[in-house]
Amino acid sequence: MTSGHRSPVPLWLIFTVGIVAISCSSIIIKLSAAPVSVSGMYRLLITNVIMLPLMWKYIPEVKRLNGKDWMLLLGSGIALGLHFLLWMASLRYTTVASSTVLMTLEPIFVLVGAYFVYRERTTPAAAAGIGVAVFGAMLVGLKDFAVSGTALQGDILSLLGTVAVAVHMLLGQKLSRHISSTLYSFSVFLVAACFFAVYNGWNGIAFTGYPAKEWILFALLAVIPTVFGHILFNWSLKFVNAASVSTAVLGEPIGATLLAWMLLGESVNLIQILAGLLLILGVWVFLRYNQVRYEAKPAQSQSQIKA
Repeated sequence: MTSGHRSPVPLWLIFTVGIVAISCSSIIIKLSAAPVSVSGMYRLLITNVIMLPLMWKYIPEVKRLNGKDWMLLLGSGIALGLHFLLWMASLRYTTVASSTVLMTLEPIFVLVGAYFVYRERTTPAAAAGIGVAVFGAMLVGLKDFAVSGTALQGDILSLLGTVAVAVHMLLGQKLSRHISSTLYSFSVFLVAACFFAVYNGWNGIAFTGYPAKEWILFALLAVIPTVFGHILFNWSLKFVNAASVSTAVLGEPIGATLLAWMLLGESVNLIQILAGLLLILGVWVFLRYNQVRYEAKPAQSQSQIKA
């Protein structure tokens, strides 16, 4: 589960703050009337501006990055941009519940990807925990889940966005082992923001002319779910693998449901409460028993070694 380094801050606290923060994302997006690609672009650019005063001390580290590092950062940033574009767009076609329920498949995609990319294997108990957590997360939003009409388009967008964020997490796991988390976050956010800028320019979407309300929402998206959510999760990749972070993020449906209940007056029933407890149990089991093992690589022959 860990990289061999101990977090100076309890990970449960980091995950709790991060989950609460990202749970606000769907609510803020629902309140915005701006194109999702514009919201995503300014969300990331404002985050970069906030981080900019911290970046001067990372200049020596930037100079040490090699070509492979830059390619991985580029790939991770584009994957993050795709995730934001697809997932934020899904909220225009389907419900918050449907979109967040499909996002709960993220740890499964990450777990499968980690096996093929890094040859990671986990324990049966951890695998059972992730199954329980995903089941609980899906039950949280099952009442409002929709797969017909325009909702189907939103569901597909959310699913594709989930695949994109899984790729982002797997690349982040590799990069975060030897790159500062602040530099990693700043770089991938900047790449993702440029991705949005190109997308908006290509499609003729206006960069300006939005009312003050929208700029406030752009800033809220930057500060709450991005700074206190994504940056914290990126930082935690130094201490746990991508599957662990993705599983912890399963708490988002609970947070989003509670916020929708408090702010939008949406109802919460007994099944959703029990499902939330089930989700928390599954996450705890996974994080407790996820001891990563790596498959041994085939031994090289003497001729290969000499070559």
